[in-house]
Amino acid sequence: MSTLLLVRHGLTAMTGPVLAGRTPGLHLDERGIKQAAATAERLAVLPLRAIVTSPLERCVETAQAVRDAQRGEPEWHVDDRLIECGYGDWTGKAIKELSRDPLWKTVQTQPSAVRFPNGEALSDMSARAVAAVRDWDARLGDDAVWMACSHGDVIKAILADALGLHLDQYQRIVPDPCSVSIIRYTSTRPYVIRVNDTGGDLAAFTPPKRRRRKAGGDDATVGGGAGGGSL
Repeated sequence: MSTLLLVRHGLTAMTGPVLAGRTPGLHLDERGIKQAAATAERLAVLPLRAIVTSPLERCVETAQAVRDAQRGEPEWHVDDRLIECGYGDWTGKAIKELSRDPLWKTVQTQPSAVRFPNGEALSDMSARAVAAVRDWDARLGDDAVWMACSHGDVIKAILADALGLHLDQYQRIVPDPCSVSIIRYTSTRPYVIRVNDTGGDLAAFTPPKRRRRKAGGDDATVGGGAGGGSL
């Protein structure tokens, strides 16, 4: 079974008070650079087979920090399907201002019905992002440990899919800047191993030596298992 590490980009000057969206030329700030370096150090214990990133600068810079800390040379891919949601006319506006827009309530309570003015529908964003990670997971094959670097709403949509949640429930998921969330895709179902991890030890996710897969190896562990991310 493969293991996907979903990493959100580090902080920028706009993260939080402003909806950055696809604003061009937005780089990590000093805080984000430090966050990316810390995340890279955490992931250095894992031999990543591939790093796939959104094309926006803040993700590329975060992913590059991880790549530079790797002992090997993971494959490097930029995938437009992992780009931030197209917020259209909302892009670059203050969150305080947007929260007064009538559409804001629908974003909060029924995101599956939202299409941003002159922008993208959240359902379309979800569909392309989920297709991207499932596509790469199939390409990279069994026992691969790989990383996808993307954006908050994109990561929430991917996690919601893995959890079997309707998109209208995805606002319950919170991925902080430079957090790591972990999904294992198997022949039976995805398993969500961690969500919004900003400091835990990731060494347990080193792929095991290849061995003959036992019957029922993709089944859920009855009773909860012994921890460590194993199934």
